[in-house]
Amino acid sequence: METGQTDDDHPTHHAHRRRGLIARFRANFLTGLVVIAPVGLTFWLIWKITGWIDSWVLPFIPQRYQPTELVRDLFCGAPRPGQSPDDLPFWCVEGALDLRGIGVIIFLIFTVFVGWIAKGILGRSLIAWGESMVDRMPVVRSIYNGVKQVAETVFNQTESKFDKACLIEYPRQGVWAIGFVSTSAKGEILRRLPEDEVMTVFLPTTPNPTSGFLLYVPKRDVTFLDMSVEDAAKLVISAGLVYPSPKTPKQPAATPAPAGPAKPAG
Repeated sequence: METGQTDDDHPTHHAHRRRGLIARFRANFLTGLVVIAPVGLTFWLIWKITGWIDSWVLPFIPQRYQPTELVRDLFCGAPRPGQSPDDLPFWCVEGALDLRGIGVIIFLIFTVFVGWIAKGILGRSLIAWGESMVDRMPVVRSIYNGVKQVAETVFNQTESKFDKACLIEYPRQGVWAIGFVSTSAKGEILRRLPEDEVMTVFLPTTPNPTSGFLLYVPKRDVTFLDMSVEDAAKLVISAGLVYPSPKTPKQPAATPAPAGPAKPAG
């Protein structure tokens, strides 16, 4: 019988310790990944989209007036005779300076200018004349009208938006789905339906909420939710993994008790 053996020397104890270290390492790695991944993906998408816009806008600018050429002309000047490219600053070397984002700025300025022109009488007249020309082209007319409808829906400044998030029984009774109430049914739709109060409900798909189904549901069958439309959209996009944090109800302020009559001194 061996004596003097402690728990630290037991093989099972060492195995548990290794598993504990691995579990902590994995938990810390996943926590760091949750923090880094959204930030990294966001910057990566911004970088890619910025480069794509630059590649689309900058070719319309003459080479002499490209931002990189202007910067080199301003800060570098003409090279001296016998000067080696290694002696030049890095921004003076051909192709070394990548001013990403200049195309985005030019695109924003140009778009704002076009919008300002389009709001005037001359701009509206030009747009009406251009659309009348497009309406005479069979294939181009269909493409233009489709793209215009999508753009007006997405970028409409009046911004009609969903009022409430709700639950409806879909696709059968006993199964519930999240929907967004846009408005009450009106006009011919309401006249053709047997119900007096009908809600227009958009039923999104998961994980892409931009596609879905337009449903006309009797108001009595719609269960309105207290959560915001944004929280309900997060729930749909995450396939039920991201639940909104519960809101703590505000407590009413305590009303001070009325002061009684002052007691006489002594």
